[in-house]
Amino acid sequence: MNTMDNALFDPGQFQAELALKSSPIGAFKKAIRHADGVLQSRFEGGRDIRQLIHERAWFTDQILQQAWAQLDCAKDPGIALLAVGGYGRGELHPHSDIDLLILVRDDAEAFRASIETFLMLLWDIGLEVGQSVRTIDDCQQEAKADLTIITNLMESRTLAGDEALRQGMLSAISTEHMWSDAEFFRAKRAEQQARHAKFNDTEYNLEPNVKSSPGGLRDIQTIAWVALRHFGTNDLRELVDQGFLNEPEYSILASGRDFLWQVRFALHNLAGRAEDRLLFDHQRALAKMLGYEGNDSKLAVERFMQKYYRVVMSLSQLNDLLMQHFEEILLRDAEAADIRPLNSRFQIRNHYIEVTNPNVFKRTPFAILEIFVLMAQHPEIRGVRADSIRLLRDHRHLIDDDFRSDIRNTSLFIELFRCKEGIHRNLRRMNRYGILGRYLPEFGKIVGQMQHDLFHIYTVDAHTLNLIKHLRKLSWPEYQDRYPLAWRIFCRLPKPDLLYIAGLYHDIAKGRGGDHSELGAVDAELFCSRHHLPAWDTHLIAWLVENHLVMSTTAQRKDISDPLVIHDFAVQMGNQVRLDYLYVLTIADINATNPTLWNSWRASLLRQLYTETKRALRRGLDNPPDRDEHIRQTQQAALDILVRNGIEEEDAEALWSELGDDYFLRHTASDVAWHTEAIVQHSSRQGPLVLIKETAQREFEGATQIFIYTPEQNDLFAATVSAMDQLNLSIQDARIITSTSQFSLDTYIVLDSDGGSIGDNPERIRQIKHELIDALSDPDAFPTIIQRRVPRQLKHFAFAPEVTIFNDPGGQHTILELSAPDRPGLLARMGRILLDFDISVQNAKIVTLGERVDDVFVLTDADNQALSDPALCERLQQTIIDTLSSTQPTEQAYSSPIAIGP
Repeated sequence: MNTMDNALFDPGQFQAELALKSSPIGAFKKAIRHADGVLQSRFEGGRDIRQLIHERAWFTDQILQQAWAQLDCAKDPGIALLAVGGYGRGELHPHSDIDLLILVRDDAEAFRASIETFLMLLWDIGLEVGQSVRTIDDCQQEAKADLTIITNLMESRTLAGDEALRQGMLSAISTEHMWSDAEFFRAKRAEQQARHAKFNDTEYNLEPNVKSSPGGLRDIQTIAWVALRHFGTNDLRELVDQGFLNEPEYSILASGRDFLWQVRFALHNLAGRAEDRLLFDHQRALAKMLGYEGNDSKLAVERFMQKYYRVVMSLSQLNDLLMQHFEEILLRDAEAADIRPLNSRFQIRNHYIEVTNPNVFKRTPFAILEIFVLMAQHPEIRGVRADSIRLLRDHRHLIDDDFRSDIRNTSLFIELFRCKEGIHRNLRRMNRYGILGRYLPEFGKIVGQMQHDLFHIYTVDAHTLNLIKHLRKLSWPEYQDRYPLAWRIFCRLPKPDLLYIAGLYHDIAKGRGGDHSELGAVDAELFCSRHHLPAWDTHLIAWLVENHLVMSTTAQRKDISDPLVIHDFAVQMGNQVRLDYLYVLTIADINATNPTLWNSWRASLLRQLYTETKRALRRGLDNPPDRDEHIRQTQQAALDILVRNGIEEEDAEALWSELGDDYFLRHTASDVAWHTEAIVQHSSRQGPLVLIKETAQREFEGATQIFIYTPEQNDLFAATVSAMDQLNLSIQDARIITSTSQFSLDTYIVLDSDGGSIGDNPERIRQIKHELIDALSDPDAFPTIIQRRVPRQLKHFAFAPEVTIFNDPGGQHTILELSAPDRPGLLARMGRILLDFDISVQNAKIVTLGERVDDVFVLTDADNQALSDPALCERLQQTIIDTLSSTQPTEQAYSSPIAIGP
């Protein structure tokens, strides 16, 4: 921007203000306040973002030039004021860095006083700048040693002083003296790769960085820097004239940059500082500020973030193409061409695949899919040459309904899933080049689609492809130790390609409203039909998609120590083949959703469910488990252990006579023996008995088991969970047994606050045992719910708790299912509510998924019966909703259905 904008800055009025004031500071501050207001008004009025950021830079030029003019040395030919870096490009956001170089011809010492006066004035008027003072020789030496410095110096403008100084500096740092085109490109490429690695090489972070994440503004700047070093221009439009970009690509690059500029400008205004992270704190407000609205299937913030992810994905595609193009021009043009034909359509040139003729895709459209199959079949191919990537992008429009129904194309797509290597890599390439979403329009709908929660840390398309990557890993020998059971099962699957297809479709219907598993199964059937898969394959794929959540839900929310639960799950599986496929899919799905979810605790739950279900299937679905026989076997095995340890058989049987069947159904023989031996040797005068150990049984591997034996009281559960909450223990499972002698035998499976087991930590174990005994010695005196600070991210996820209450089929217990935002002390609050209602907890399954908890409580009334009063259940529900809602901001709460069943 070179023209004068008096509405933004009026030099005449500014000079008048200077003349009226004894100090220039007031005039400068007034001008800055005025300009900030004008620019904010223009932003809110929909001003073109390109004009806005150039106008801010232009205004800053005026202020700096006016400040420089106050100096005695302002006209001295031996010193100049330069804008460098982003400001040197003439781009400034509300709180962008203002980088300055004070360039002197010889010795800076002669200008020390003037420079200090200048910088002090800038400080006093509230202009925060980054500055350096250098001679041309200094610039040359430091630029030669530092990539960041030469990059900043390349993008410079003279604000005041002799332009000849800057030209001398540019000459000193030219390619004749340092950083040849090729060297500069290699360094910038390595810098970009290191930066991308900090964001796990994905555009799809929950809180992405508009500037630095893959596909962000820094990637666009990297292209411009390499172009500046090679072509002598960083004007993206001139790259079209150089034949380096075509018009459609320039349009994508320019519109993507403008979108990110708009987001960054708004983000700076919203945060009131130089903030480039799209934190949850700002996402909703930004969506509103930028005019996004929600609908029945998507929140406004989800629509805004989907736009963001799609833009940065397009920019990443272009970045790949252009960096590949630079590599070919700058690094490989001088290489001898090593060309190896693959077929009449494709050849390998120096390890990269390319078309043999620019009309290949036009003449034989099936080659659009064939190129990815060839790369999977030839893992030595490193990628696609830039010209061929461009041709792929230019011919995507050929993928229409006729293309999708062509037997050559459907056969090629299925062939990709049957390759030994490269399935995930080439599906990812297909998605990156915009091919996958066109070939499968249903997949195109989930590209860039986020779920506004902390559980799903990737967009739906990124999660889906990540799942396929994890499925592939389960066949690699190096993953045998980490996933031993899944690895063995995967290696014997008859058709692993069916698993990949099920993985591709398992979340395909997210965001449409309705049950995505059911809708996805319909899509999967249509896919199988169009690709001519056999009926058996089709039925298995559709079944897997429809039931992909069943195994994890059963393992985490139901009592898998109950033989009837296992039997019902086995009936749902139907056969061993389905169980095998679903187990492997579930393992991959959890790992691909959020890496922090996978731990030895969840692994043990799924393994236990798989093993017990496999046993039930072998026994036969027509032979349900004999509960009495199971109890007899558990008692006999426990008795054998106790007798070997010197415990009298009569003492054990006397204790067992006070316990109901549920105790022996819920515990293994080794734990029954462990509990019994400790209780027999414990005197009630010693107070509560608390035992702690790492769980040896496979069902609870990776967690810590805490066993409590103490006189029964109504507030025992509330006191226990409150004490554990203060100990920063995360309860995963609670089993509450009350003997006929009114003693409670409670088992809690816990993890430490970091999600791991307590492990062999004697000091921590002593602390837990001491504080639990102290709290349980007088449960009535347990402390009020502790108030811990809600973590920053959790604050932005608030919804009304959902509570469902119903009696189990046998009518012995009442089931309470709770879905609510995770908050410190939530379980302790639940304990207090149940205490107030005189309700006992018999069992609890605690599941935390991101920002929400999905807990299941098995309850009885004071007479150890299921709750039978509907009015009581309604009051209980409303109390839970009101109590838990009070711990979160009400303005973000959502209404939720409440169901009570008999």
